Amino acid sequence: MQKVAACPMVADHHHHHHHSDAAAAAAVMEEAGRKVEREDQQRGRGSGRVAAVVGASGGGAGEIEIEMAAAATAGGAAGASSSGQQHDDDAEGSLLRQKSTWKRFLAHAGPGFLISLAYLDPSNVQTDLQAGSSHRYELLWVLFFGFIFVLIIQSLAAKLGIITGKHLAELCMREYPKYVKYGLWLLIEVGVIAATVPGVLGTALAYKILLHIPFWAGVLICGASTFLILALQSCGVRKMEFIGVIFILIMAACFFVEVNSANPPMGEVIQGLFIPRLRGAYATSDAIALFSALIVPHNLFLHSSLVLSRKIPSSPKGVKDTSTFFLIENAFALFLVLLVNVAIVSITGTICADSQMVDDNCSGLTLNSTSVLLKNIFGKSSSKIYGLALLASGQSCTVATSYSGQYIMQGFSGMRKFIIYIIAPCFTIIPSLIICSIGGAAHVRQLIYISAIILAFVLPFALVPLLKFSSSCAMIGPYKNSTCIVRVAWILSMVIMGVNIYFFCTSFLSWLVHSELPRIANAVISTLVFPFMAAYIAALIYLVFKKVSVPVPFPSMPVSSETEVADARRQDDKVDDITVH
Repeated sequence: MQKVAACPMVADHHHHHHHSDAAAAAAVMEEAGRKVEREDQQRGRGSGRVAAVVGASGGGAGEIEIEMAAAATAGGAAGASSSGQQHDDDAEGSLLRQKSTWKRFLAHAGPGFLISLAYLDPSNVQTDLQAGSSHRYELLWVLFFGFIFVLIIQSLAAKLGIITGKHLAELCMREYPKYVKYGLWLLIEVGVIAATVPGVLGTALAYKILLHIPFWAGVLICGASTFLILALQSCGVRKMEFIGVIFILIMAACFFVEVNSANPPMGEVIQGLFIPRLRGAYATSDAIALFSALIVPHNLFLHSSLVLSRKIPSSPKGVKDTSTFFLIENAFALFLVLLVNVAIVSITGTICADSQMVDDNCSGLTLNSTSVLLKNIFGKSSSKIYGLALLASGQSCTVATSYSGQYIMQGFSGMRKFIIYIIAPCFTIIPSLIICSIGGAAHVRQLIYISAIILAFVLPFALVPLLKFSSSCAMIGPYKNSTCIVRVAWILSMVIMGVNIYFFCTSFLSWLVHSELPRIANAVISTLVFPFMAAYIAALIYLVFKKVSVPVPFPSMPVSSETEVADARRQDDKVDDITVH
């Protein structure tokens, strides 16, 4: 016990004054005691009791006594159980961290599924059907390794948006001179229209299979439904991503049901996935077509845009965690889409394995003839299930391409969003509807083939800027990708671009040789096309070797990282050599 005595007062006329002072002091000490007690309880160290006793003697003397009593028993009990509580606290903390990690991951889920719709569009479905009918399961390895490359490229696009805070179209607008950036914008918009055409065709065919309505009516319904779905973006990006998930699940369910009916030999399917083989007529060209169809230009712009819809931390660890979450989410979505593509190849691979089927029904398999084939083999219900899958494929394609077209137009033009929401879909959907209405159901295969050629032609103008920005210290500083990733991405991209240019040139020459046009017309076309191809190659060379010059502010980083950025920028010529060679 600790006692503090006040000095005695001897003057009677001061009695009332000192009594009030003693009462005030007692109130202050009582409040201090409560504060100490609260602090002790918060620290878990027991509790304290403060008692203030004020007395006044007949001579006016006052005494303040403060008594502090610690609850020793409570403290001893806490010490005895501290080890058990520590173990429980660690387990509870680990569980909370695990829940927090899952919650953060789910907050980043969504963009990968919307991106993956491009790999289930009617163009890819037709390529898968043809690969299965002609080569059974022997080209499945192309899909497996192709999706690994897709994951690398798409992760570069997502990481670029996370680090710079801007999507690919905005960076192109900032980096390139006036005529170059507007030329890029024009080419990318043409690519978006070319990617939308197969979606409109597939949707119209699906309505014809399901409802037996005219092809042109299906085209109009596709356009109207696309505008209605795009209107949901006013409710937020998450609603659009949820729609993408629904489309993928519908296609997966339908094609998995068809696979169950076909019952392919799983051993041969697994061998086809992991053992590279190129046997039979046109195996090489079909493998290249299968691989080239996986990378589409608008997806690179869309992915770098969608990641910006999430709140990205400014710390280096936060940036790293965000990139990891998006990578895992994208890998999961691509794995599901890979399974669907494998199922499509396996369906026709199993059906057309019968030698009697190849000549009659499997030769030149198209989106429309596949419905007839499934109806003849498995019945009418199988054809309807295929029609539903084709409807989801086509409608999701038109929505995804139109949605990416909005980000592309916004990035290159800088117009306000509400204007973009109105104008961009019109620029994408209306030309596609006109092309499909003119082409009709009889020319679906030819239109899809032409759209694939255009996409192959446009692809380098989206891929090269992405690779340049992703490997530039001026753009992403200390977050730049490893030299191994950069080299692999550049090598595979150069292979794709070289193959696309080769097939574009050979296809044109083949058409020129077999053309029924007059010789004068062929000469005029050649005079126009070959200088155009020379300019095309020169433009690619310019994009590849142009040094990235516009720096972008990075998220907050340690001082050592800032020093690394400064050193890296001074050696940017060396970095460019690494990315090119």
